[in-house]
Amino acid sequence: MKVLLAGANGQLGRELQRCLPDGIELLGLGSQELDIRNGEAVATRVSESKPQVLINAAAYTAVDKAESEQEKAFAVNSQGAANLAMAARETGAYYLQVSTDFVFDGKQSSPYLPTDRTNPLGVYGASKLAGEQLVLAAYPAGTAVIRTAWLYSSFGNNFVTTMLRLMAERESLGVVADQVGTPTWGRNLAETLWRMCQVKPTGIYHYTDTGVASWYDFAMAIQEEGLACGLLARKIPILPINTVDYPTPAKRPSYSVLDKTETWAALSLTPLHWRVALRQMLSDYKEYGSA
Repeated sequence: MKVLLAGANGQLGRELQRCLPDGIELLGLGSQELDIRNGEAVATRVSESKPQVLINAAAYTAVDKAESEQEKAFAVNSQGAANLAMAARETGAYYLQVSTDFVFDGKQSSPYLPTDRTNPLGVYGASKLAGEQLVLAAYPAGTAVIRTAWLYSSFGNNFVTTMLRLMAERESLGVVADQVGTPTWGRNLAETLWRMCQVKPTGIYHYTDTGVASWYDFAMAIQEEGLACGLLARKIPILPINTVDYPTPAKRPSYSVLDKTETWAALSLTPLHWRVALRQMLSDYKEYGSA
């Protein structure tokens, strides 16, 4: 199976490459090799390479900066996604679009179903929702959207790698305790995407690891597991704080738990608890680093 991967240099793109299944011929392209905002360039590249599957792991993910860079966020997350979906349609390739929990407002108190009402709080979520709508409208017969949340990996800057650095540098930390979701290891999401390439479901799906945590809970677990595996040399105080005590340009949903039941059934997946996944990621990070 020939697969074209847009966003190959991001943390998810790199995880997809690291767990590449046998029998996959992968063409991984970063933004320098394929600017998905350029519809003509996308159409030409896809037409020439003739992939059977096209995965879009490219995204504008600077949540706060998006508030002042709306045009850039929509160009990548909305129009860029549409360009890829239309190119996939023209060649008959299966198309996978990665989206986010930020399409919801977080006011719900039970896990969000794929069919629940969307209501993004900021530009980033709005741009990703617009991307979902455009790709499903352009190519409904061959497109799957998979929403995820709280993604981290050994690669790049994310909550886990940032916490490890700050815990080594600082004497104490304050971490938001009133935002709740599910941490998701990029490796598990990548393996789920490869499974989707085999099964080829269409429509909207949710995927995260299992369980629930606040950012504070997540930080406490990172410190505990980091100490246990030798990535951290000392324990520091971590204090729970409220969102109002840590203002940011973009509003975040206070509740981001996604219902994955349909995804597990469609793909015959055995879910992994986020704490187990974190332990595995830190072991991987200690052995291999971010290389």
